[in-house]
Amino acid sequence: MSSHPAADFARSCVPSITSSGRRVALLTDDGVCIEAEYAPRRPAPEGAAAAAPGGPVVVLAHGFTGSLDRPALRRAAAAFAQYTPVITFSFRGHGRSGGRSTVGDREVLDLAAAVRWARSLGHTQVATVGFSMGGSVVIRHAARYRPEHEGRTGAHTDMVVAVSAPARWYYRGTAAMRRLHWVVERPLGRLVGRLGLHTRIHSEAWDPVPLSPTEAAPLIAPTPLLIVHGDRDPYFPLDHPRALAAAAAPGSTDLWIERGYGHAENAAAPELLDRIADWLGARAAEPTGN
Repeated sequence: MSSHPAADFARSCVPSITSSGRRVALLTDDGVCIEAEYAPRRPAPEGAAAAAPGGPVVVLAHGFTGSLDRPALRRAAAAFAQYTPVITFSFRGHGRSGGRSTVGDREVLDLAAAVRWARSLGHTQVATVGFSMGGSVVIRHAARYRPEHEGRTGAHTDMVVAVSAPARWYYRGTAAMRRLHWVVERPLGRLVGRLGLHTRIHSEAWDPVPLSPTEAAPLIAPTPLLIVHGDRDPYFPLDHPRALAAAAAPGSTDLWIERGYGHAENAAAPELLDRIADWLGARAAEPTGN
């Protein structure tokens, strides 16, 4: 399969989204229009090395009920843009993207469209960084889109960072996750999601149930994987990141347990985002098998 030019992925399929200012609509493989934005690296400080043209880019995947315009994701994007260009997007059912959320299942196709767009813009290395639901998506995406299997479609990633990600599906062990399941599974909850959380949620149960993050984690190697989790996460306790790290290949996986850190992009401090950017920079400089 031949590689696609940028125009193949940046289609104006939502009238309210235009390509001016690098904000575009991307078309997924299953025909959903996804709102996305490209931000170049901020001007480097005096004395710092300039960003290499066509070099690495970070693609950010937000958590459930987020979007590319939410302040927490924009703050994270601004932090990474000090080091490299950044692509943000809204998952299906979120923001101004089309479709309905499948809470981490078909969202893999949304991320694939964003990664293809990044490569079509000339970037030779793509890092995917996901928060919470987005963390599960970046893991499953990396397992599904292997460079040795996908030909020249350009949807694979070169580095993966999963922040505050679940290890398994249907977890209800915390009050926060019991509330989330009520929103997703009940008609009244989905109405609250649409009106109160600005998230349109699919009413059908998964069929089939997608590969869990723990099942997907060992399939990522040799692509570098960083798992980041807080010891004060109100959604997923520490057995989740530990299970992911235990399942993944030890030679290409790092696990950070962050003291005092809560959940996902909303709680990510600038210092943590800077350290993740440093980890990505170090991995980007290493030779890879991709």
